[in-house]
Amino acid sequence: MIRIEHLKKEYPNVTPLKDVSVTINDGDVISVIGPSGTGKSTLLRCINQLEKPTDGRIWLDDLEITDKKCNIPQVRQRMGMVFQNFNLFGHLTVIENIMLSPVDLLRKSRQEAYDDGMRLLRMVGLAEKALNYPDELSGGQKQRIAIARALAMDPEIILLDEPTSALDPTMVGEVQAVIRELAKTGKTMMIVTHEMNFARAISNRVFYMDEGGIYEDGTPEQIFEHPLRENTRRFIQQRKVLELSIESRDYDFLGMEGEIGAWCGRNQVTPRMTNRIQLAFEETVQLLMAHLETPRIRAVAEYSEKAQAAEWTIHYSGEEWDLTQGCDKLAMSLLLGVTKDMAYQWTGDAELPNRIRLTILN
Repeated sequence: MIRIEHLKKEYPNVTPLKDVSVTINDGDVISVIGPSGTGKSTLLRCINQLEKPTDGRIWLDDLEITDKKCNIPQVRQRMGMVFQNFNLFGHLTVIENIMLSPVDLLRKSRQEAYDDGMRLLRMVGLAEKALNYPDELSGGQKQRIAIARALAMDPEIILLDEPTSALDPTMVGEVQAVIRELAKTGKTMMIVTHEMNFARAISNRVFYMDEGGIYEDGTPEQIFEHPLRENTRRFIQQRKVLELSIESRDYDFLGMEGEIGAWCGRNQVTPRMTNRIQLAFEETVQLLMAHLETPRIRAVAEYSEKAQAAEWTIHYSGEEWDLTQGCDKLAMSLLLGVTKDMAYQWTGDAELPNRIRLTILN
């Protein structure tokens, strides 16, 4: 079991991990997902002590591995690490790469290390490559060798840091197949990955990382089908977000229209939907400007690349007022022409208590 308490890791210009507390149980297979730069790889490297945490504590069973007196080389014998870029020794053959640590660290005889190495090569389907050198292998083959090398130390825990990210797409499947088989062995595993279908299929837990920590922790079904938190939902649905704020009547309408158009262009929104997104914003804001004495508006556009669907969520100040009721008929007819659903909600204790969600026609 791994127990992490208030883990923090900061660098001179960035703090990827602000406060991480979690327990990883024996036998867990955990996929770690999230946007780039949210500390996924840093978390694995802190667990393996390749990175020294700025603050916080980590236990492996009853051993505090963040204690300065801890024997880190011995800890690493209990954890196998598989890197993005293989890290094989180019001057050694495949079997020599696998035998090296068991002979040097576990004091196995060369014959025992060779026999174990060949067994592992057969497991990953590469026994015939035992006498080849790494530069004679494809990327997928190198990564399978790297997995076999990690297994040669018979670790309790296996950490895989984006094991398929450096591979040609045609080679991803062969590495994933090995990891799937490995997940059935009962070993504790943590896998940083951008492959969502793979994460869903292989894991019993998923960590979604964002905002300096584990933003949401749940089963694959929860994370991928019923995420509880907003950032998770946006990430899983591949939602792109644009936020605009209006604090006065003298807002830059043309500038905002330009922002919306540029955002739609970056996300390859179709011209027809782009026009509908812009028109929905324009008509809604005009209705609010006619009603509010002192306008305060926050408009959030979301576009799901996966579903090719868009919506506006527009929060605004003032007393309870549903703009869809009793407003300008021409403006409402234009809104109805570009939306398939409009839903109003009042939250009296919110800073901007009125909210309307507009689902754009696709």
